[in-house]
Amino acid sequence: MRVLTPADRDEALALCARNPAANCFVASRLDEGALNSPNTGLLGFDAGGQLEALLWTGVNLVPVEATPDAIAEFAHRVRRQRRQCASIFGPRDQVAGLWSELSPMWGPARTIRHVQPLMATSIPPSQLGMPCDSRVRLATAADVDLVVPAAAAMFTDEIGYPPFAGSTTAYRSTISALIRAQRTYVWVEDGRCLFKADVGSVGVGAAQIQGVWLLPSLRGRGLSVPLMAAVTEHILRFVAPMASLYVNDFNHAARSTYEALGFQPAGTFSTVLM
Repeated sequence: MRVLTPADRDEALALCARNPAANCFVASRLDEGALNSPNTGLLGFDAGGQLEALLWTGVNLVPVEATPDAIAEFAHRVRRQRRQCASIFGPRDQVAGLWSELSPMWGPARTIRHVQPLMATSIPPSQLGMPCDSRVRLATAADVDLVVPAAAAMFTDEIGYPPFAGSTTAYRSTISALIRAQRTYVWVEDGRCLFKADVGSVGVGAAQIQGVWLLPSLRGRGLSVPLMAAVTEHILRFVAPMASLYVNDFNHAARSTYEALGFQPAGTFSTVLM
């Protein structure tokens, strides 16, 4: 087990490319230059002279192709990082292995989402005859103040607590960065953000959708499919040849929306929230 350096970038990306839908989060961080930082957050596990597994060790722990031997070594290395970790997420078996090693030292998790279907598609919804809502567009800098409350509402609904306490400065900066990178889609009307979705990661040919939110009063009206069709259409045509996402197994409405858009099962994720 070792800390990776810039010389490991191509081999690490090749490892991520074994499963683009599952590994695009870490691949995206590699593409963004994570290994050029003096405090890189990426660990590697070698076996037989080759890189066999990765672990992203930022605010989140994210395993890539981690074998049981790799998981044991990774857990030994990060066992002192409890206070710095907000979550562990990724393929279910790998997350379960890490949590089994870490939980005796870290104590109980706040919440564990054991089953989160990972879904992916490479077919634009228009080719399936799905209508795309023309009101969806990329957010601009002028939309930041409208997107922040929508993003905060989505985060609070999903995680159970707000993404900031007091000042919104740091959170607003995060939202602004996504918008500048043209990673946020919105439907804005009458000075309000009614719908939003983000592309959180792009790497090894996949784009991972996150942060999907629709104003509660508009839910149940059949809007989700055409809204998400517009997002998916743009991603597949201009961002990456594959769109992926993961969703809680109990969120039947969301799963039905993505299935209607042609998203297919691509594995199972789990998330441990600290």
